[in-house]
Amino acid sequence: MAAAPVWSVDPRTGKQREQVAVEATAEEVDAVVTAAHAVRGSLADRTVRAAFLRSAAAGLEAAKDRLVEAADAETALGPVRLTGELARTAYQLRAFADIVDEGAFLDVVINHPDATATPPIPDLRRYKVPLGVVAVYSASNFPFAFSVARGVTPSALAARH
Repeated sequence: MAAAPVWSVDPRTGKQREQVAVEATAEEVDAVVTAAHAVRGSLADRTVRAAFLRSAAAGLEAAKDRLVEAADAETALGPVRLTGELARTAYQLRAFADIVDEGAFLDVVINHPDATATPPIPDLRRYKVPLGVVAVYSASNFPFAFSVARGVTPSALAARH
């Protein structure tokens, strides 16, 4: 079965614009998830992860004009609205980078032992760990505010350790 093309539609005219993607097969999705799992360690270092998030913010800002133009053609939301969304997205990426640097997302708890307590308290340590690869399905009607670049994806990248 051939992959189905996905086309962009101009919301102002309803006319088909261009092919923007191809629907993936189950095998292709499995291959991508397997590849993501294989390289998950590349973002294990918090310093690297924070730098990655800051670099993503800088990349969005550097490509702002092209991104806003493309997003406007896809959504008809207008450059003012989309420029604001992009700025908030860059801010959020940097905010997540700051959280990664600080480390509070790990929710580290250390309970020191106390043999004199009844019952005795053992040495207990806890912190959050990632569960694995995350897939993000995003809204296309808000290309920056609720899409791949903002919200779930940056928080998932920030939480990886």
